[in-house]
Amino acid sequence: MRAAALAILFLAFLCASTLADIGAQAQKGGNPEAAKLTNPVAKTPESIAAGKRTYQRMCARCHGPGGKGDGSGTTIPSDLTDEVWEFGSSDGEIFTAIHDGTSIDMDGYAGRISDTDMWNLVNFLRSIGLQK
Repeated sequence: MRAAALAILFLAFLCASTLADIGAQAQKGGNPEAAKLTNPVAKTPESIAAGKRTYQRMCARCHGPGGKGDGSGTTIPSDLTDEVWEFGSSDGEIFTAIHDGTSIDMDGYAGRISDTDMWNLVNFLRSIGLQK
């Protein structure tokens, strides 16, 4: 009986933590709160180069070398060079999608790369695709 109660508690905890993770992800259609964030990193050649290095290390496998969504990942990722940005197109929304993740296929990168690296990545993405 005690083992069954512990198993139920464990499953409840697992479900709650999964739902919390899903709630923290970027929102399809954009995120008005994230859109208010402004990029604190100037879009300089140095920032874009740093963003490209991060992209090559963390993103190119799935999104492809040029960001067209043609990488070797197991799912079909977003084309980062087109006009369609499911999770919003402002710098803040792009940052939030990178930071918090968008789905089970794209986890958030908070804790794996610094906020500065994420902002550099936003600047790099702007250089290869959507201009704003």
